[in-house]
Amino acid sequence: MRRRIHPAAVASGAVVLGAGALYLTGLLVTGDEAPSGTTVRGVDLGGLSQPEAKEKLDRELAATATAPLTVTVGDRTDRLDPAAAGLRLDTEETASRAVRSSYDPFTVIGDLFTSRGGAVDPVLAMDEDATRAALRGLAEKHDRKVREGAVSFSEGAAKAVRPVTGQTLDIDGSVDPVRDAYFAENPGRIELPVEEKEPRIGKAETDRALREFARPAMSAPVTLTTGEGRVTIDPATFGDHLTMRPDDSQRLVPRLDEKGLYKDPAVAASVRAVTTEPVDATLRVVGERVEVARDGKPGQKVTAEALGKAVLPLLTGSGPERIGKVDTVLSQPELTRAKVAEMGMTEKVSSFTANFERAEYRTKNIGRAAELINGSTVLPGETWSFNDTVGERTTENGFVDGIIILDGKYTKAGGGGVSTVATAMFNAIFFAGVKPVEYGAHSFYIERYPEGREATVAWGSLDLKFTNDSGKALYIATEATDTSVTVTFLGTKKYDAVEASKGPRTNVQEPKKLPGAKKDCQPQTPLEGFDVTVERIFIDGGKEVKREPFNTRYTPRDEVTCD
Repeated sequence: MRRRIHPAAVASGAVVLGAGALYLTGLLVTGDEAPSGTTVRGVDLGGLSQPEAKEKLDRELAATATAPLTVTVGDRTDRLDPAAAGLRLDTEETASRAVRSSYDPFTVIGDLFTSRGGAVDPVLAMDEDATRAALRGLAEKHDRKVREGAVSFSEGAAKAVRPVTGQTLDIDGSVDPVRDAYFAENPGRIELPVEEKEPRIGKAETDRALREFARPAMSAPVTLTTGEGRVTIDPATFGDHLTMRPDDSQRLVPRLDEKGLYKDPAVAASVRAVTTEPVDATLRVVGERVEVARDGKPGQKVTAEALGKAVLPLLTGSGPERIGKVDTVLSQPELTRAKVAEMGMTEKVSSFTANFERAEYRTKNIGRAAELINGSTVLPGETWSFNDTVGERTTENGFVDGIIILDGKYTKAGGGGVSTVATAMFNAIFFAGVKPVEYGAHSFYIERYPEGREATVAWGSLDLKFTNDSGKALYIATEATDTSVTVTFLGTKKYDAVEASKGPRTNVQEPKKLPGAKKDCQPQTPLEGFDVTVERIFIDGGKEVKREPFNTRYTPRDEVTCD
C-alpha cells in the first residue's frame, strides 16, 4: 500500500533541513569571533577572538577603568581610587560575552544575516568590604565636628570665631552611589550622602555679640578708683581674662575671670599701690610674759569679687563711663591686742642655753640665726621650720664661712656654727613637750652638746621642724652672746614638767686614723662611735604620764692629722 506524504510535512522537513544547513554554515563562517559591529564602551571588537578582544579591552579601557572617581563629601571634593575601593573591569568575562555567550542556533544563524553585533555592556566587579574601607578613609579626612560660633579676645582685640556645620559621611548610604557611578559609562561627580549638624550659635549671634559688647569692651582701658588712688587696666590685660559663653537661650554673654584678673601681675601691682596692708601688733617680752608693745592696724583690701564686679559694667561704656569705683573691705592683721590676749603666752614653757668656744665666724653666724628666729610666733597646730625661718646661709643673708661636718670630717662652708642654734632650739622643743616633726643629730658626737639631745641642719637636705600641739600659741625668744645662745619658748605649759633620762652608750665602735685633705685641712681628735637613747618624760599632776624614746647613732670621729 502506498502512503501519501502531506505537502505540509514536506515543507516542514525542508525548513528543518534548511535551518540545520544555515546553523552549520554560521558555525563555519563566524567561528569563535565577535560579530561585526560588536563594541564595548565604544571599543570595536568585531572579528576578534576572545583572547584578542581581551587584549584590546585591557589596552584601550585600562585608563578609563582605573581613572579616579570624583566624589563630594558635603562641601568638599575628593578623589576615590577604584582599585583601592575594590572596583575593577573584568575584561576576560567581557571579551567572552562579546565573542559569543552560547552556541544557541538562533544566535549563530542570526549572525549570518546581521551586519552589527551591537554594544555589549562591560562586566564590572566590586569588593564591598574594600569599598567600605575606602569610604571610611574619606570619612576620616572630611568628617568634622560642629563648631559653635564664638567671640575670642587676644592682644587687646576681639574677633569672631566662625561657626562651622558638622558633617558625617553616611558610609552605608554611599556604597550604592559609588557602585552605580563606576558601572556608568560617564560617572561624572558622585555626591555622597552626609549627615549635617548645624551649630546652635550661628553667625548672626556672633555678629551681635561683637557689635554690642566685644568691640566696645576692647575700645579703651578702664579705670577704678579707691580712697588711695586709681587703677587703670588696659584691654590687653582684662581681655586675657574675658570670654563670652552661651546662656540657656544660646545668647553669648560676657564672663570675667575675676580671680585670674586679680592675680594678673599687671593688676596685682597696681592694686597693692592703692590699698594698705594690715600691720601686725608688735610684741615684746616682759619678764616671762609676752605683751603688746604696739597694737595691730587694719588695712584696706580690694577683693577679686569686688574687682570683677567693678570692671564688667564699665566695658560697654565710653569716655567717662569707663571710670568707676571699686569697693574695699577692712583687712584685719593676724596679731592684734585682743588676739594676743587669747593666745595664752603668759609663762615660760622651756628654755635652753648652748655654749660654744669663741670664734669670729661662730659669733657672726649664731648671732645672725638667733636674730632671724627671735620673735617667731607659732599658733596652735602650726609647724615651724628652722630653714624656712633662717633661710639659706649665704653672704647675702648675713652669714660667713665656718667649720661644718661633711662626710664625717670637719670642713669649711657657709653658715658654720648654726648647728649650735639648732641644738638650743631642739632642746627648747624637747622640754616644751611639743611634737618634733623633722630633726637629725650630727654624724659624730661633739662633746659640748648633750648626748642624744642635739641637732644639726643643712640647707636643702635636713631641717629642724616642730608642730605646736600645746593648744596655745608659742612665742620664741632668742638671745646670743659671743659664747652662748639661748632659746626660750613663752606660752602656756601643757605639762607640769618635762624631764630627760639618758641611757648608757652601747654598740661602741673605735675610730680610725685618716689623712687630712690636701687643701683646707681641718684636724680632728678621735672619739668612739656609739648608740644612745634619751627618754622624754612627761610629768603632770605630780605623776609620770608618758615617755618618748629618742634613739641616736653616732659614728666614730676618726682622727685626722694635717702634717
